[in-house]
Amino acid sequence: MSPRLAAANALAAVIAGKASLGSSLPAQLAHVAARDQALTRELALGTARWFPRLQGLADHLLQKPLKAADRDLQALLLVGIYQLLYTRVPAHAAIGETVAVAVSMKKAWAKGMLNAVLRRVQREGAELLATLEHDPVIRVAHPRWLQKSLKHAWPAHWEALCAANNLHPPMTLRVNRRQGSRDTYLARLQAAGMEAAACPFSADGITLAQPCDVQQLPGFAEGAVSVQDEAAQLAAPLLELKPGQRVLDACCAPGGKTCHILELQPQLRELVALDLEPARLERVRDNLRRLGLDATLKAADGRELEAWWDGQPFQRILLDAPCSATGVIRRHPDIKLTRQPQDIAALAELQGQLLDRLWQTLEVGGILVYATCSVLPQENTQVIEAFLDRQPGARQLPVAGDFGLAQPCGRQLLPQPGGHDGFYLARLLKLDNGTTLRDHRTSA
Repeated sequence: MSPRLAAANALAAVIAGKASLGSSLPAQLAHVAARDQALTRELALGTARWFPRLQGLADHLLQKPLKAADRDLQALLLVGIYQLLYTRVPAHAAIGETVAVAVSMKKAWAKGMLNAVLRRVQREGAELLATLEHDPVIRVAHPRWLQKSLKHAWPAHWEALCAANNLHPPMTLRVNRRQGSRDTYLARLQAAGMEAAACPFSADGITLAQPCDVQQLPGFAEGAVSVQDEAAQLAAPLLELKPGQRVLDACCAPGGKTCHILELQPQLRELVALDLEPARLERVRDNLRRLGLDATLKAADGRELEAWWDGQPFQRILLDAPCSATGVIRRHPDIKLTRQPQDIAALAELQGQLLDRLWQTLEVGGILVYATCSVLPQENTQVIEAFLDRQPGARQLPVAGDFGLAQPCGRQLLPQPGGHDGFYLARLLKLDNGTTLRDHRTSA
């Protein structure tokens, strides 16, 4: 299968609201020659990254909008425009190969339209975009609802935040301190001819100058290092782990924080790793196995205590709550297409429910760390503020560090070029069991 057809097929499913690239792209890659798979990924991810700009330009150039039945053509057209504006693919190849795909789609009637639009983009694309950039959606390449939400939440930072979202993410590593120090591993990388630097905030973090296949990393197979963004590495140290504790890692998949907890404190009494999806726990199991670590894995909804909790309290809980993932758009650019404004209130509701239920499993004197990879206050500080209002037995603890922006509760990290992802962290101390928890749907 042609890489342009595969990318268009994967994107068409996303545009239609039927899938994410995480699910649609692998199925298409299975039909693409190995030599073309990198190009296919670049075309699909790059088109998703710049989708609002590409679609705005296409809308300007098309005589009439494409029908819903032609989502595949819409995706193919945007793939063609992306090649012309953002890649080094020669224009003749970008146009010719893209137009030819219409025949494979059994839509040869669209060849003339594709050719005409793409040739105009070749001639006038940069100038046309410049005239369209009075619209902030076109300028920052984010859907309107999200652009407005970011501007409202971060008036001094939103354009830089959007610009960071549009960049390719760095590859960041977490050194397994059970096997050696960060300085030692930096020396191993240097000896292997791989340029890297220590992360500024995580004591275990290293950022590579250039991404690579993990199998090229010295000692990866033996568990010397894992791939994990710097911001995510900041969660486990906030638990203040001690030997003999029982710890819960809720919503744990794919297991990066699970493994970091055990690397930081190998003498825990037990680490329970909980996730809703059994299939996702397989990723956790694989990561634990590679690192030579052990945890109790349970597949259940964290809100349904009777399905998984044995009644024995935890001294520490990490809740890496389901969220909009608006802090990791640069890693998953199709979030711009798949996430909808109504999702945010529903996610905040779920986050509050998880907090309320998991709080019941925490021992008095215990600490809960709440984390998301969102940059929207509705899922972050506002969720914690509402929880503290509902729960008199909880007190906010400071999140020490010079990273991110202080919030009424917790700290918010915004994505940084060449640095960490967008992430939120808050810490809660359980003073006592308090009075009966009020229903958060009526008190939030």
